[in-house]
Amino acid sequence: MNDRLLRALSRKPVDATPVWFMRQAGRYLPEYRELRAKHDLFAMMRTPELSAEATLLPVRRYDFDAAVMFSDISLPLMTAGLSVTIEPNQGPILANPVRTPEDVSRLQPVHLQRDLGFVFDTIRILRKELDVPLVGFAGAPFTLATYAIEGKGGRDMATTRAFAVKHPHAFADLLAYFSDVVARFLVEQHRAGAQAVQLFDSWAGVLNERTYREHVLPHTAPIFMTLKEEACPTIHFGTGNPALHRAMREAGGDCVSVDWRTGLDEAWSAIGHDRAIQGNLDPADLMGPAETAVSAAENVLRRAGGRPGHVFNLGHGIFPATPVDNVEAVIETVHRWKVGA
Repeated sequence: MNDRLLRALSRKPVDATPVWFMRQAGRYLPEYRELRAKHDLFAMMRTPELSAEATLLPVRRYDFDAAVMFSDISLPLMTAGLSVTIEPNQGPILANPVRTPEDVSRLQPVHLQRDLGFVFDTIRILRKELDVPLVGFAGAPFTLATYAIEGKGGRDMATTRAFAVKHPHAFADLLAYFSDVVARFLVEQHRAGAQAVQLFDSWAGVLNERTYREHVLPHTAPIFMTLKEEACPTIHFGTGNPALHRAMREAGGDCVSVDWRTGLDEAWSAIGHDRAIQGNLDPADLMGPAETAVSAAENVLRRAGGRPGHVFNLGHGIFPATPVDNVEAVIETVHRWKVGA
């Protein structure tokens, strides 16, 4: 098996920098659009054969060093008794968001094998097909809480932040609920065969460092401690506020994945070179001419400095309108780049 990703996550030498893209199994691929035209999104996620097929599409087309499971971070919301739909270009939409402490107390217990067994079946199918590592994932407690409270994605998550101030005990209960569910969910993904997992804290960047440390870190850290006990390699992803890099490091993860707002070298210095780092090409850089995408990728690689522990990725998910040839050009550039200090 191509083990570049796993070696990089443990900061071991590699023959070439590993590369994979968040949302690499998505709408920029014509073969994915063909598959999606025939099947409902939730049907694809809930049908192991279809989910596995979607996962495999990008690794058949490109020389990616990992496959990321085709799924969605909203699954634990659905199992909690929240009514969720996924709208194009909007993400999860909840018909019954959490707005009161009583709503928190009414969340349902999650039985993983009964409620999410199709995810583990998908992983078992993929392990038989793949010759690169499979990355599982889940949403982080705070990000799941924002969807639960807001009812959808947003810009400043004002309703969530106000809920935390008005109802601090209920907010802590909500994050503790999701922390338990996500820890168990990721452990079961690993036991089913996922060789690494990524925790997506996509909305943590709306917080300042004090609020993150007070409300979020105590519920994120136990997830990484549990996964460490399982010897599962972990990636901790967040976007937005670069001031959170040190706090995210403290929360855990073998690798911290950073977005495009800070240079990779600056982010790595803040996080510490005893952790791996993932990122951090701006997805918009893939939208122009191929030479622009390649130049931007080279800048990221230059900032990595050949230090062991770099996983090349985007600063967030790939845009649906991304030219497919640009993806290939960037992957080839990353693999040709000289590694090693």
